Order: sequence, then structure tokens, then C-alpha cells
Amino acid sequence: MSDPHQTIRWGHDALELEIALDEHGPARLVRIGAPGEKTSGTPRPGAPLPLVEVTTAGLGRHWSGRHLINTVLGARLRHRSHRAARDGDWHLLSVELHEPETGLTAEVVYRSPDGLPVLRSEVLLRNEGEATLHLESVGSLVTGCLTGGDPAALDDADLLRAENEWFAECRWHRQPLRVSSPERSGRFRTTSGRSTHVVAGQGVWSSCGHLPMGGLTDRESGRARLWQIEHNGGGWRWECGVRDDTAYAALYGPTDADHGWRHPLEPGAEFRTVPVALALVPDGGVDAAFAALTRYRRATRRPHPDHRRLPVIFNDYMNCLMGDPTTAKLLPLVDAAAEAGAEYFVIDAGWYDDGDNWWSSVGAWEPSVSRFPGPKGIHEVLDRIRERGMVPGLWLEPEAVGVNSPVADSLPEEAFFRRDGLRVEEGGGRYHLDLRHPAARAHLDAVVDRLVGEWGVGYLKLEHNTDPGSGTSSHPGEAPAAGLLGHNRAQLDWLDGILDRHPGLVIENCASGGMRMDHALLSRLQLQSTSDQQDLLRYVPIAASAPTAVTPEQGAVWAYPLPEDSPDEVAVTMANALLGRIHLSGRIDELSPEKRDLVHEAVALYKSVRADLPGALPAWPLGLPGWEDPWTALALRTPDITYVTAWRRSGGEAVRDLDLPHLAGAEVRVEVLYPSSSRATAVWHPDTAELTLTLPANPSAVLLRLTQQPSEGS
Repeated sequence: MSDPHQTIRWGHDALELEIALDEHGPARLVRIGAPGEKTSGTPRPGAPLPLVEVTTAGLGRHWSGRHLINTVLGARLRHRSHRAARDGDWHLLSVELHEPETGLTAEVVYRSPDGLPVLRSEVLLRNEGEATLHLESVGSLVTGCLTGGDPAALDDADLLRAENEWFAECRWHRQPLRVSSPERSGRFRTTSGRSTHVVAGQGVWSSCGHLPMGGLTDRESGRARLWQIEHNGGGWRWECGVRDDTAYAALYGPTDADHGWRHPLEPGAEFRTVPVALALVPDGGVDAAFAALTRYRRATRRPHPDHRRLPVIFNDYMNCLMGDPTTAKLLPLVDAAAEAGAEYFVIDAGWYDDGDNWWSSVGAWEPSVSRFPGPKGIHEVLDRIRERGMVPGLWLEPEAVGVNSPVADSLPEEAFFRRDGLRVEEGGGRYHLDLRHPAARAHLDAVVDRLVGEWGVGYLKLEHNTDPGSGTSSHPGEAPAAGLLGHNRAQLDWLDGILDRHPGLVIENCASGGMRMDHALLSRLQLQSTSDQQDLLRYVPIAASAPTAVTPEQGAVWAYPLPEDSPDEVAVTMANALLGRIHLSGRIDELSPEKRDLVHEAVALYKSVRADLPGALPAWPLGLPGWEDPWTALALRTPDITYVTAWRRSGGEAVRDLDLPHLAGAEVRVEVLYPSSSRATAVWHPDTAELTLTLPANPSAVLLRLTQQPSEGS
């Protein structure tokens, strides 16, 4: 390197980054954001963190604490080469770093879709030395320049995280960054520290406890940064804090500190981190950042016709048969679903069980004889579904094998999760398949090919109800978390194989509702179950927040009207799903004519607007939903039309002002789309970009359409 201080500038018209090179120090990401975006202050040359942070059993951190930055190896890695390239609509930058003493080489690979302010990052490690390196953590992305170099900017920064629990998914929280990273300087100045905010996954589920996401926003400017870790297991971690007068974020897959992960990187071997993504917008707050992330998610998923067609799905489970399907119970529901306008009909859990406990008998996936008697068995129901113009679907829990299943004895021990030489049992009678083993994968391939290829099933709901803990050891010395990472990657490969063989198959991702809500799976699968929540009013904030984690056209929301519901409650449960994917259920075969008409009206209305949803971007006119908020609102906007669903769940004010800043100054026509009987009134104020909405009924919900009108003279 002739000049000891060089700068790599890379990006496109929506995103730009600068990497400072120093032959006597590590490469450092010193700026990232929109081209020309101003940041507060100027980072000092030594302020930002290195591009890669790595810990091994022999080389840890310079400064101990909860963080995994400030690593010895990270500081010793030196720039060796870099190259920029184009791959279709994608811009690529590869930066190769090397540490000569250990022989460790780290290739940082940045990708960004043209015109989108989103950076995708992963790191490839290679051992070019002579001794094994025992990895304990590797950052997929380290960025130490999120707020520039002005300490005052840290006082305006808010940290975002999303709690995610069974029946209570997608609960976003905001707190000042200074709560977890307080200012420590006073009479004596310090720029180091041990404090940071850490969020980590756990076990097999990727989103149990928290979504694998986070963010940082500026209250004054509206700058926002959102990140997601694209991993289908609980082995992930992010940390966000303050170092050297600027905010940083470091995103990881599994680590030793959080998951007991260790990986021996032998001479000549490679290890690739899980990919992560970072969305950055200079203004517009979280709405603008989620819009950018939504566009990125669409650009990085496997193409599938379902993403455009958005068919209406009936599933017999929620507040309906609840895992107890029979021919006699299903046939009336098939007719009622067809009359309501459903296009797919899914038979959920229990279709395979002849005993009293389907939970511990799963695994073979053969139809029950007692539940489906007669010469045709379950095919009587599947044929009726097709006769009524719908596509049949089935529920599977592929990775689970019940202790009472014949599959538990027919597959080799190595095909199951094991720890300390023992097969792992969890959830009161469940084993877990290790999809790295060819026998496990061959068994599941045979099941899917039979159901899809021979039975003509066009929809699979893939469930996952148990968390068998830290992972699996396929051989002595393998850390369970390393085995889990191997299984996670094998699962993705298995899913790719299914869709390669059956490209028209629609697959729903479900894990006790939303316990596996991650982009690794959603970049492959067509739908995401957003929750198992059975209360229609409790579902409101989940449905409204779902587009933070999944594109609207992939977010399956239950709509489950019951005979005892009031007409307003029927309208609420149907409205919950109108800006996502309708998962119709409940006892629609027992509704009164008035309530049945509300269901049919909602489905027909959905079909009339669904063509707009795959290109629409989400926004939240009342802010990100709170769990107990009396009012909630979700907007989906296209260039000309904005749809708004608003809910009133409790007493208090019947009038609220909804903020729609993207329509500021525009003349807008407001229509009440659903329910047509609603007494809602709406008044648009172009000068303030507010919609004054009145919902007299409590509870109630309404779907509105706002259409921009041509300006005079246009």
C-alpha cells in the first residue's frame, strides 16, 4: 500500500459507505448512509471499530464486559485486497483482511440492491495458518459510526427492540440509548466502557423472546437504522452501545457467550457467518426504515406466484376444530368456506392420528382411519375441497417425531438431536430430527412427495411446536450450538429442494404462531403465521405490527368469527386480516345470516384490493402499536392509494387524528371500504396531513381507502 491512509468509497444513489484503510491498523467503517447525508460531527481517526470482530479460545477481547467487540483479532486484521462488482441489480464489495500470526483471513462481503438504502453483510473466514483456530464469536456486521462523532447526537438516539412471545408477537419498545449506555464522563473524560445493550436468541426458535431485529433512531432528525439477522434458529445476537462518542451496532450468529457455540476452524477450512441486513434512512423515522426493509425483503426472497395472487385460505384449526378433524366435521366447513370465497382449504393438526394423543404419535404422516372412515378415507374430504373449487392443504410438523411413532424406531440414532450420547426428548413426548442426516431428509422428502405428488395437496402448513434446547452433537466434541447451526442450514437446503421439485406448492411457516419469524425462512416460504392468539381484540396489535417482521402479502392473520360474537366483533376479526393474508377460520358454518354476510363482504372486498398489496409499503399513523393501546392503525401505501385499517378497542375518545405525512398537501378522496355498514366518519386535512377519524362503536374497526386526486391544472 503506497499511501498508508486510503479510503474505499462504495455504493450507489441510495447508499454510500466509506472504509478507512491503515497499514498500521485495522480497516474501519467510518461512514454509512445516504450519499451526501450529514452526520453530527466527524469521527476521529481511531474512533470506529474494525470491520470484523472475532474471538477464539486463545484470543479474546482487549476490554472485558458484556460486549463482544474490542477483540484482539479484530484489531490485528489488516487490509489485503478489495474489489467492487455488479451482479445484476446488486452492488457488491468484497474486502479481504488478513492476520499473519494466526493465518486467519476474513473476507467481508457487502451487497446492496440498486436504489435501496439497505446493506446486506456476511463474513467468510479462512484459516491459512498451520494450527486450528477455535472460534467463539464472529460478527456478521460491525458498524461503529451510526451517530457520527458528536456526543450530543447520542442524547437524541432511541434504541428499538421487539419482544415476541406466544400469543403476544411483534411488541416493539423504544428507549433512549443513554439508558443502557449512560454518559460516564465528567471531570475526567472517558470514551471506553463496558455497557452495551444486548439482545440474543435462544434454542431452536429464531424469534422466541425477541424478533431477530433491532434499530436506532434519532428523535430530532428522523434518521433511522433498522437491522435484521437472517437466521432460522435461536443462535443470534445483536448489541448496540456507545464507543468513542458514536453509537455502534454489532450483529452476530451464534456465540459462545450466549449459546455455547464453538467451531474448530482447521487449517484450510472456511466458515461463513449468517447474513444480516441494515436499512438506513436520513429522515422519515421508523416508517421510512421499515419501508426500505420491506422492499429489501421482496428483493431477496424466492419468487413465487403466491406473492402476487394472495389467495384466501381457510384453516380448520383456530377457534374451530382445534386439532380434532373428522370427515363429518370437515364437510360442512368445506361448503361454508367455499361459499365465503376461500380458495385454499387447510386441514390442520390431528388428521394423522387414530389414538387419543396425536402429540406423541406424529412422524409417519399417514391418514387416520378412524377420523376418516369409508373406502376413500381422507380423500373423500380432499376431493370435496377440489369439487368446491379450492386447493387442499395439510398441516405437518416435519422436524418432530413422537416417542410413540414407528419412525422413532425406524430411523438411526444419528438422525435425531442428541446430546451427551442421548436422544433429546422435549415437550412431553417429542424427538427432533437432525436434517443434516441423509436418512432424516430422505424420510421427509418421501412424505412431502407423497402428499404433494400423489395426493395432489397444494399447500403445506409446516409447524414447529417444541424447542429442544441448545442444539445437537452429531459427534463427540461438537458443541450443541454448532450442531444446531448445521441443522438450521440443512433445513434451508431441504426447503429449497422441496420448492425446486414442487414450484407451485405454497408453504406456510409456523412455530406455535410466530416463534420462527425470520427472513432466512421467509426468503423461501410464502406465508408466515403471525400468532396463535385466540382473542380477536388481543390480535389487533399483532396484526398491525406484523409488517415490521414480514411483508404484508406474507403475513397470515387469523380471522375467526364465532356465533356468539357481535356484528362489530365479526367486523373486527375480519378487518384484522384485510391488509395481510386472510386465514379464515372460526365457526363460519354456524353464523347468523347478518354475521355471515359480514364475512362474505370482507372476503369479496379483500379480493378487490389485494392486487395493490404486494407493492404497498407499511406505515403506522399512530406510531408502532402498543399492546394496550385503545386505538391502533396500520397503513399500506402505493404511489396513488393508501389503505388504512384503524381499530378502537376500548372506551375513551371516539375520535383520533391519524398522521399520514406522505400525503401532505394532497387532495384526497376518503372511502369507507369495510364494513359497509360502518358509522365511521373521516375528514382529511391536507395542510396538517392528518385524517380525523370517528369510530362511534366500541370495539370497532374500519378499512379506509385514500385516493390522491389530480391537482388543479395537472
